[in-house]
Amino acid sequence: MFVVHFLAEQYKTLPILVNHDTCSGKVYIVTGANAGLGLETARHLVRCSAARVILAVRNLTAGEEAKLDIERTTGRNGVAEVWHLDLASFASVQAFAAKASSELEQLDGFVANAGILLDKFGLSEGYETSMTVDVISTMLLSMLMMPKLVESARRSGTEPHLVFVVSALRFTAQKGLAKGGQEDIFKGLNDEKRANMDSRFALTKLVEMYAVREFASLLPADKTGVIINMVSPGLCSTGLGREARTWIRASQDTLRALMARTAEQGSRTILHGAAAGRDSHGTHLSGCEIKEYWLPKWMTDADGQRKQKQIWKELVAKMEAVKPGCTTAL
Repeated sequence: MFVVHFLAEQYKTLPILVNHDTCSGKVYIVTGANAGLGLETARHLVRCSAARVILAVRNLTAGEEAKLDIERTTGRNGVAEVWHLDLASFASVQAFAAKASSELEQLDGFVANAGILLDKFGLSEGYETSMTVDVISTMLLSMLMMPKLVESARRSGTEPHLVFVVSALRFTAQKGLAKGGQEDIFKGLNDEKRANMDSRFALTKLVEMYAVREFASLLPADKTGVIINMVSPGLCSTGLGREARTWIRASQDTLRALMARTAEQGSRTILHGAAAGRDSHGTHLSGCEIKEYWLPKWMTDADGQRKQKQIWKELVAKMEAVKPGCTTAL
């Protein structure tokens, strides 16, 4: 049934749910903003009168090119800024968070869009690289930015948004997560001999979704003033997977040619997340609607809840090892 819903939604015309009223004077951070969904999301925010839009990128040259492209197409200069962020480095994550916390007077939206699709096993900071980038560093950076989001909510009386970009592919990765074991999920996922890198991206997004759901449940919007949600943008024509093997790129190109949205169309789902109401807190969004009914039972039943709490417990230990006290600051 999910596949039917997904295929039907690919051809749906999506609205643009931000405008000058929702963005005027606001400050946003978009990770992975030099290309694809991140670039188009940042472009919309600049166009809709945001005061500052931070393009958080690993490649500064590509980031500067993206900034110039945004300025050329929107006619607004001095709004987009390029900041360095390498999610494969915990030091870079901490440096970025410290810079944002000290230099930004407010933060109205944080879009955790950056991700990586790899098909070869490698390590970054002691963990398989895509797990480091897509899950551990993404959650660490989000945790480090929460105090600024909470502060902004209390000072302005508005509701900042923390939006995680996930993927509907995660629902295909249930068996891969079982390899993580019962008590040390990340250790199992770090075993090169058991790792299926062809499905690793989907698996990282499944782990990320479990983590975000627990994260949001522990930080309710009525307590923090911050709306946390997650968005599946659908199949889009972006640069994701450009580092993968030729046959994987070719299969992706075929699918995209048949049914993919453009990156701009996909970015509209992210904009929805950045403007959605409090009822979206902790939920899964797709097609500019709340789509909790897309979640399979195995994610929400007793075993799914156990996995969710175990993943979060392990993540907290890893984040605390990097930045002691970061998970208790709120």
